[in-house]
Amino acid sequence: MKLGIFGGTFDPVHYGHLLLAETCREQLSLDAVHFLPAGDPPHKSHEISDGRDRARMVNLAVSGYPEFIVDEREIRRSGPSWTVLTLQEFAEEHPDSELFFLMGVDSLEDFPGWRQPETILELATVVAVNRPGHPLPDAAELDVLLQGLPADRVRLVSMPGTHISSSDLRQRVSSGRSIRFQTPRAVEVFLREHKLYEDSP
Repeated sequence: MKLGIFGGTFDPVHYGHLLLAETCREQLSLDAVHFLPAGDPPHKSHEISDGRDRARMVNLAVSGYPEFIVDEREIRRSGPSWTVLTLQEFAEEHPDSELFFLMGVDSLEDFPGWRQPETILELATVVAVNRPGHPLPDAAELDVLLQGLPADRVRLVSMPGTHISSSDLRQRVSSGRSIRFQTPRAVEVFLREHKLYEDSP
């Protein structure tokens, strides 16, 4: 089995997240992609929404797609959501599977400063995907970003450009603007019914 692991705050989840997961699933022939809403992400500066609400939105977004699985372990875990701990758990639970950790390419800039990045690369292939304003690096640029970490454990995947972002969706909801066609309809309805982000600064 080839398993994709896609962590993030998903605050809220949107079509850019789903497109990233589907592009990686197709290009890497993944059997499944596990979405992991973060509990207490150590790298996020803004206050995030309740983990249960974020997990419910991801469940709504991936409903009907059996290759997409929502895993709530990081929400249930107390303390910071360290990626290395999650990957160690996955490796123990799926000893015969090959793990792929999916991220936006902009996260590679911070990756050498994550907790135990060498162990992360031993446990999983890191898959970096282009994001708006962050094209895929060439080989020399990748070596600079990784600061000596093994580049052969990183795969670069290109997906169609999308300028949707969670921060923009939060601002749109807060100011009463439309988010239609940027996130699944079920997520849009959930946001309205639960009045999430309406009081965001």
